[in-house]
Amino acid sequence: MAIIDYLTKLNPFGDSPTTFIATWIAVFWAWHIVSQFLPSDSSKPPVVFHVFPFIGSTVTYGMAPYEFFAKQRSIHGDTFTFILLGRRITVFLGPAGNDFVFNGKLAYINAEDAYTPLTTPVFGKEVVYDVPNHVLMEQKKFVKFGMSIENFKKYVPLIVDEVKQYINTSPAFGAGKLDHGETPLMKAMPEITIFTASRTLQGQEVRDGFDASFADLYHDLDKGFTPINFLAPWLPLPANRKRDKAQRKMAQTYSAIVEKRRATGEDPAQDMIWNLMNQTYKDGRALNDTEIAGIMIALLMAGQHTSAATSAWILLHLAEQNGLVERLFEEQKSVIGTDKDGKLKDLDYEHLKDLPLLNYCIRETLRMHPPLHSIMRKVTKDLPIPNSKWHVPKGHYVMAAPGASAMDAEFFPAPDAFQPERWFNKKDTEDTEKIDYGYGLVSKGAASPYLPFGAGRHRCIGEQFAYLQLGTIISTFVRELEFKLPQGHKVAEQDFTSMVVLPMAPASIEWKKRAVQA
Repeated sequence: MAIIDYLTKLNPFGDSPTTFIATWIAVFWAWHIVSQFLPSDSSKPPVVFHVFPFIGSTVTYGMAPYEFFAKQRSIHGDTFTFILLGRRITVFLGPAGNDFVFNGKLAYINAEDAYTPLTTPVFGKEVVYDVPNHVLMEQKKFVKFGMSIENFKKYVPLIVDEVKQYINTSPAFGAGKLDHGETPLMKAMPEITIFTASRTLQGQEVRDGFDASFADLYHDLDKGFTPINFLAPWLPLPANRKRDKAQRKMAQTYSAIVEKRRATGEDPAQDMIWNLMNQTYKDGRALNDTEIAGIMIALLMAGQHTSAATSAWILLHLAEQNGLVERLFEEQKSVIGTDKDGKLKDLDYEHLKDLPLLNYCIRETLRMHPPLHSIMRKVTKDLPIPNSKWHVPKGHYVMAAPGASAMDAEFFPAPDAFQPERWFNKKDTEDTEKIDYGYGLVSKGAASPYLPFGAGRHRCIGEQFAYLQLGTIISTFVRELEFKLPQGHKVAEQDFTSMVVLPMAPASIEWKKRAVQA
């Protein structure tokens, strides 16, 4: 206090400590503004102008990232830095930017340091971003082995069964008592995707649990995926305490399943838990119970938001263009065929690849609504920027925004229009050159405007399962229901405030059960 009292006497604007503090805050803020107009460090990319220190561009980026990227690109070009809650984020836009970030060398950048504050409290220790990259690559390989074509063929009828049961029994669709109604999709689709994912990838014990206590644990764990936890996952918030408690209980649940199977020698259906129990690392070590539980939690959580959001967006766009629903129905009749009563034959795995309009609707939805609009990596060593005199300093972050390039008219004319037909004649954007990061061959190239599943060593290993799950869910909706948007409604606006881009409420469809069902 003596120092403040002394400095207060030097303050020409007043002699109270409050006035002193307010004055120097104002001076600091004024200097912050003025300094942004002074010559900057020419060895670093330009920094986006921001009014408040620490806060920076958090609000404008968080509320409307595509508008933010477009505006800054018009000012600074494809590379610039902005402040996100005190962190310096250097953005690289366009296909070249996607390639630079997604294929960045491990010696300079990594995803682990960027995302572990968010993911480790949810998934648990010893898995995903809580382990060195080479261990993560092995864990991805273990999971990928469980996503075989043989298993996929088994999954399709299971997903069909789950969706039909939901439509015929859930209160969201009248609990089997109504033949028409209106359903908010962000109530229905998260439940459908969690039921279908748990029935297929997780095993019958886990699926049965979602009719009981597992659903509550999932809900509490899910609340741990909040943006504030990027910065401070340790905050003693009620949601974080519930997250930690749910993580422990869910891990114990998986561990109990593993212990029971090891004790009894059970081999039920060779599901993902069975698959992980029978895998070993390169050094010969088998996975321990903590690792199996953590991987299973990660598998459950990682794909849930993305599939729920994407399936909802697909249904909303189909409902807006009602003719598309009937075209998809006719496509199934043409490809799959009907029996003597006019009823569609059963859908199977082989049919999915022969339904081009369905697949183009999925691709177009992922173009317009990629679940993650931007991806970050942390810089661990000063990172030179090619073809420039700039570098990104150690401790900063780099960001790619494939969602922005997918909505760029340079690559996709009329980008705001839902046009599945654009994919009929569009060359595949997939690079034919392959590389193995330790979990199987994937496309090496990332210099593409369309990367809904990422690229490089962290490309989503669940991509093929996602297409299967989405294709089967949407096909079953089309077989069971006629649907459209409620009168006067348009496709919902995008909510960028959550971790995954969701449709804003109510995001509903009006539906009527088909007279001749599948």
